[in-house]
Amino acid sequence: MSNAPQVTEAEARVRSMLAEVLVGRIPAELITVHADIVQEPGLDSLQAIQFLLGIEDEFDLELDYETLSLDHLRSVRFFTAEVLGQPVYEQ
Repeated sequence: MSNAPQVTEAEARVRSMLAEVLVGRIPAELITVHADIVQEPGLDSLQAIQFLLGIEDEFDLELDYETLSLDHLRSVRFFTAEVLGQPVYEQ
């Protein structure tokens, strides 16, 4: 039995988008739900913009860039919950 956290379909979509932006540096399945989106894969500013625009397309929504901060990108799970409008409080 694995101790790895379950990955929701939405989290898998976020991980896939992140892997796509990173252009082969890390496969989506190796990005954990607790991975800091900016720090762990090493997104630069252009990749971060490409990632956020890709998320808007993937989820057919507009992110609120006025309130979006690096804190929202502290983990795949936290960011996904924010995108879906279901904030989570991670330990």
